[in-house]
Amino acid sequence: MPRSVNHVASRARRKKVLKLAKGYFGRRKNVWTVAKNAVERGLAYAYEGRKQKKRNFRALWIQRINAGTRQHGLSYSAFIGKLNAKGIELNRKVLADLAMNHPDAFKAIVDQVK
Repeated sequence: MPRSVNHVASRARRKKVLKLAKGYFGRRKNVWTVAKNAVERGLAYAYEGRKQKKRNFRALWIQRINAGTRQHGLSYSAFIGKLNAKGIELNRKVLADLAMNHPDAFKAIVDQVK
């Protein structure tokens, strides 16, 4: 008696991977073994990229706050230290937005901290 092989499930698995490989160049888009490796690597990069995005945005916010505070004669570290000492709980995302788009409001916060 022949052995039972679930072709439906294995074909669906391959189709799922090949669908993810859509847009890749050359054999990476249509050869199963090549596409599988390319898709796995791509998913790993995507996972890591989601973590890096958070780091990159925090670094960007810090740079924007630093540029805003230096216009008013303070460094970033001194500003954050005094902000915490005063008990003002604004996160870096909000502070960076204020420094970029609402300089008057940011100046008011810097003056309150000084």
